[in-house]
Amino acid sequence: MSAVGIDLGTSYSCVGVWQNDKVEIIANDKGNRTTPSYVAFTDTILIGEAAKNQAVMNPHNTVFSVHRLIGRNYNDQDVQSDMKHWPFKVINKNGKPVINVEYKGKRKDFTPEEILSMILIKMKEIAEAFLGTQVKNAVITVPACFNDSQRQAIKDAGLIASLGVLRIITGPTAAAITYSLNKTTRELNILVFDLGGSTCNVSFLTIKEKIIEVKAVAGSTYLGGEDFDNRLVNHFVQEFKRKFNKDISSNARAVCCLRAACEHAKRTLSTSTQASIKIDSLYEGIDFYTSLTRTRFEELNQDLFNSTMEPVEKVLRDSKIDKSQVHKIVLVGCSTYIPKIQKMISEFFGKKLDNSINPSGATAYGAAVQAAILSGDTSEKTQDLLLLDVAPLSLGIEITGDIIMTPIIKCNTKIPTKKSEIISTNFDNQSSILIKIYEGERTRTRDYNLLGELELSEISPAPRGVPQIKVTFDIDANGILNVSAVDKTTGRPNKITVTYDKGRLSKEKIMRMVNEAKIYHAERAERCLKSYAYNLLNVAQNIDNIKNELHDAALRSMAWLENNREAKKDEREREQKLLKEIVDQIMNKLNNVSTFSKLS
Repeated sequence: MSAVGIDLGTSYSCVGVWQNDKVEIIANDKGNRTTPSYVAFTDTILIGEAAKNQAVMNPHNTVFSVHRLIGRNYNDQDVQSDMKHWPFKVINKNGKPVINVEYKGKRKDFTPEEILSMILIKMKEIAEAFLGTQVKNAVITVPACFNDSQRQAIKDAGLIASLGVLRIITGPTAAAITYSLNKTTRELNILVFDLGGSTCNVSFLTIKEKIIEVKAVAGSTYLGGEDFDNRLVNHFVQEFKRKFNKDISSNARAVCCLRAACEHAKRTLSTSTQASIKIDSLYEGIDFYTSLTRTRFEELNQDLFNSTMEPVEKVLRDSKIDKSQVHKIVLVGCSTYIPKIQKMISEFFGKKLDNSINPSGATAYGAAVQAAILSGDTSEKTQDLLLLDVAPLSLGIEITGDIIMTPIIKCNTKIPTKKSEIISTNFDNQSSILIKIYEGERTRTRDYNLLGELELSEISPAPRGVPQIKVTFDIDANGILNVSAVDKTTGRPNKITVTYDKGRLSKEKIMRMVNEAKIYHAERAERCLKSYAYNLLNVAQNIDNIKNELHDAALRSMAWLENNREAKKDEREREQKLLKEIVDQIMNKLNNVSTFSKLS
């Protein structure tokens, strides 16, 4: 069973596999190498292109940009800001954002992890269709600036999708793997600039032979292509209001339609200096025809473009390196196609950008290489390739009564790593101690992100400051933190109550979601087989000399569906594969396979 690399993007996702000493970026059933990270709910669940294509007609039940919700609290200022731009409903459930949609005529809640798991299943299905075998494991990329909670959420999504997550690596690091293959053995200082749908990440790395060492990372999880789209949407909402004295901002269908047009215009402006926007009957029967120049697009987003340079400057400071010492600047992410972004980076460094890798497929490529290594591939190209990554944020503790965080692991420390700190009590004969775990780069704990709490009880009676409590932080290769504490006097850690996973999905919830995911995707498999059989019947009506054979084959499969309503997903897929084989045999007789290519 093959392991794959998945670039799980905010706007688009991509999957690759290592085969025959190279990476194959796998096209989906529409022939595209990237798949929209969209999930739609109707009488069934649609994922990818099928979901995005119906978004205008079903805006309230089409979910996207879910990366901006994972690992966050409902009252987070950024979450509240994003909700104003989304047509789908986000509700507060125990302090966490949950997506509420209509599915099969009923309202249903889905966690961000569940939505991500559906996208992962889609990528898994794309890979399985290409490989002809099951895919059980994957390396998944995340933005470099993802915090611990967000990385944990990605792992939970993998569990729900019944996909083993071999490793979580950052997008820039995956791109560095892509760049490092077949490169010179001399040491290179590489800056990877990754600007995607909703994140801006910058990593500074050194590459020497097959050792890739991350020196520093910086970025924002709220800065990317979708923010540029939002600026355009707001601009044209105001233009429509000026022209027709009508406000379309509260009409979900109209805004969704406008957003799609704005995204298309943004892409057009990467290669042209002007883009047209033509939307028939946008609102109350009014046609909206307008245009946008590249100059105006840049003016509308100039402050956001400027913000993308901040993490560039930060990684250089953290790495203690001058920009003149950077040998190569590598661009990753679809938003780096924007000419203004390329110009700003090139002028900042005073040199040309390296365009030797494909920005939209580079991270999936690198993830696929890492998946091959972790699966035991012994190719000469991947052998001895070593990744040395870093912690994106400082991690530390606050003891009850303190207001300042004590850092245990500092930002940009090499991972995996394990570090300890000795703390003590604040009062005489104190029998328990509550330790709060934080991440961030400020001074006061109120400005940090609280990850959770750890309580150590039954401490031996002693004057304050005497007990020795050893707190240990252990970060694994995925950048995920585990925390433990022990009273050195007794040496027994068995009285620790850890609520570190507070806010995460419980094991029980994950298992329930795993079972529900199997049901949802069994329904999708049934729909695919039924759709194939119906399409076959329709086409058979137009080909007289094989009508009976195709008609009988389709009817046999439809009868099988009727008699096997409890069949599992893999059984339905086998039946669909069998039907396709029968169709191929019939068509081979006529040497007319192309007629049925649209059914595949």
